[in-house]
Amino acid sequence: MHSLQGILVNDLHPNIALLQQLKPGDITSAPEILADDVVFHYYNPKLPELHGDYVGASGIRSFFEKLALETKGTFRVNPVSATAEGDELVVMHTVNTLALGEDEFSVDVVLIWRIVDNRIKEIWDIPSLYTTHSGQGPD
Repeated sequence: MHSLQGILVNDLHPNIALLQQLKPGDITSAPEILADDVVFHYYNPKLPELHGDYVGASGIRSFFEKLALETKGTFRVNPVSATAEGDELVVMHTVNTLALGEDEFSVDVVLIWRIVDNRIKEIWDIPSLYTTHSGQGPD
């Protein structure tokens, strides 16, 4: 077993090793592993003002700046697991914590990472829409 910043993975696949270079919650923390035209796809009915595709490191950075404003800096990512699927995809489960207004909660999220030529090409952020947990932190 290997650790991915606190989570356990069975085999350290090269794509998981690549993702280890990122800080949780800061996809732009290692810009050298992002493709120039990387796309971050985001959809969440609780945050419709953030829906969309964010292109390039600057686009992704602007998403997280907007998210920080919406959540008043409370957004945190807690990695749970990561699984490499073939030579191109990594599926990651996280529990994200945040506050919107007076409501603090955590939500399960699946991230799908497409990695091409040792660079992150696409990211899909898929939050649980109907199941959230009250209070901060994973249950």
